Amino acid sequence: MTTFVLVHGAWHGGWCWRRVADRLRAGGHDVFTPTLTGLAERSHLLSPTVNLQTHILDIANLLEWEDLEDVVLCGHSYGGMVITGAADRQSARVKALVYVDAFVPADGECAMDSRPPDRVKLAYEQVRTVGEGWWMPPTPAASFRVNEADQAWVDAKCTNFPIACFTQRVHLSGAVEAISPKYYIRAAGYKAPQFDACVERLTGAPGWTVSEMPCGHDIMVDMPNELASLFQVAGRQA
Repeated sequence: MTTFVLVHGAWHGGWCWRRVADRLRAGGHDVFTPTLTGLAERSHLLSPTVNLQTHILDIANLLEWEDLEDVVLCGHSYGGMVITGAADRQSARVKALVYVDAFVPADGECAMDSRPPDRVKLAYEQVRTVGEGWWMPPTPAASFRVNEADQAWVDAKCTNFPIACFTQRVHLSGAVEAISPKYYIRAAGYKAPQFDACVERLTGAPGWTVSEMPCGHDIMVDMPNELASLFQVAGRQA
């Protein structure tokens, strides 16, 4: 039995992991799918003060207050920023890291550093025109290449997101580097140069296993059975 903590990405919430979590629990595993402050059912907490550090503390504090040990910590997209920071704070509680089409930051980096220039420009334009100077509206599910049957569901669940989460830099002690094994899963059906760069950098790197899945960015929605199986492999190998 393995303890999994699944961290969602920007605009999403714990809801996006439902199918994966159901499959993992059916296999006898403990699964936590926290929603980060200001998103989904916690959207009433959205404010200009919510940033990357807020979300890192959401997860670091979950690990501590739930007394979790030997955790497989998984993060999707922006969630890669969050799990990196949380694992650096709580490295003794984490036995493996899984990045699901996600950012893998180094010390001092922010998500905007590796996003394509056109996406950065669009984000700031949206913040200026509709986001009251501090939040970004959800990216349509179709843009993430979510399968057509689930696009309306995903769009209905996504909520606004503070740009500070993309612009605040992560500060790491280096403790996260000692966690092994680490896994990177790329969504082959979603064009994203920032994630292609992660694949190039991590392929063959010590302690890393890199793979890809033939679907859109929201792998947990498009291919939950296959993703749950990969998570269980990570739990057994850690």
